[in-house]
Amino acid sequence: MNTNPLAVRPGYESLAFVLNAALEQAQEGKGKERHASGEPFERQKICEITRRVGLGGPAFQVVKKTEEAVRLLERGNPAQAVEDLLGAINYAAAMVILVQEQSQEKLLEHDDHWGA
Repeated sequence: MNTNPLAVRPGYESLAFVLNAALEQAQEGKGKERHASGEPFERQKICEITRRVGLGGPAFQVVKKTEEAVRLLERGNPAQAVEDLLGAINYAAAMVILVQEQSQEKLLEHDDHWGA
């Protein structure tokens, strides 16, 4: 099992910081509070509902959260805008997980426990 999935190369530290913040939101923040009941991310509603309704569900959420972030920025609320953008990243990540599950080929290297 890879215990350090983020091998950050020089010059990509800011991207790693943002991706880590999205992870923290999902596992400790709003995502955990509203959506998790102790199950792994790929078994939470964000992925389970996507399995039922298709990738259009989380794609809609990515667009909605991104548009809301722009509106929040225009109203002078950058902190909440960032929270919405981190949520959009998590919805996009759920899409990646489902695409990986549905693919016949290995698209990403990951632990064997990942997936349906």
